[in-house]
Amino acid sequence: MTDQPLHRDVLAAGCHWSLEVRRGHVLRLVDVEGGANLGLLLYNPRNPLERLNLPDTLKCQHTFRLGKGHCLYSDMGRVFCSIIEDTAGWHDAACGASSRALVERRWGRLDYQAARNGMHRSGIDGFLVELGKHGLGRRDLAANVNFFSKVVADADGALRFVPGASPPGARVDLRFEMDALVVMTGAPHPLDPAGRWPARPVAWEIHPAAPPGADDACRDSRAENQRGFRNNDLYHRGCACGEAA
Repeated sequence: MTDQPLHRDVLAAGCHWSLEVRRGHVLRLVDVEGGANLGLLLYNPRNPLERLNLPDTLKCQHTFRLGKGHCLYSDMGRVFCSIIEDTAGWHDAACGASSRALVERRWGRLDYQAARNGMHRSGIDGFLVELGKHGLGRRDLAANVNFFSKVVADADGALRFVPGASPPGARVDLRFEMDALVVMTGAPHPLDPAGRWPARPVAWEIHPAAPPGADDACRDSRAENQRGFRNNDLYHRGCACGEAA
């Protein structure tokens, strides 16, 4: 991975965007001010029926949160991307995206006519706007990752958002193992207890990346990940059958 990005941009606070990231590239996400939340979904751009599967991602890696060394799986048993660097240390994969009703109840209604790009957008609305650009819609929504957000469980199993868990400048590097449509929203986390609209900007960069080496930490962290990478290899050789779980 080179220090000089091929492209960089900033997702303004609460806004949404989508792009295709090709295999062999890194998508770097940076929490510019600290306290950001970036909701993210993944789809196979050649077959959007293949999409991010967080239940399988968590189950096969025996984890509740995501961080360095973890992989993000598709529902076909392949690896969309690997988390090869992470200075935030904790990314929520259990709580989904905020709804319009939740946003209005917690932070009030503020529309484009009143606030222009400072309007209050929900995570689901942001995803739907971007999915519509690619011929997808509500039925294509799936469980999303919330990068830079930390959620813990208390003794009774209730989930609690941890404010300020991600410091300014925290970053996460996603190395893409197959081409992917990336859909992003910067709407606040649905459990964020802040009294004022807490959306923050997130910078993103695209870098070329070297292929996984012989001792790749993400691929070799679990036998399940090695199988996912073998499924990717079969897919890229033109055989989409994959190995049985």
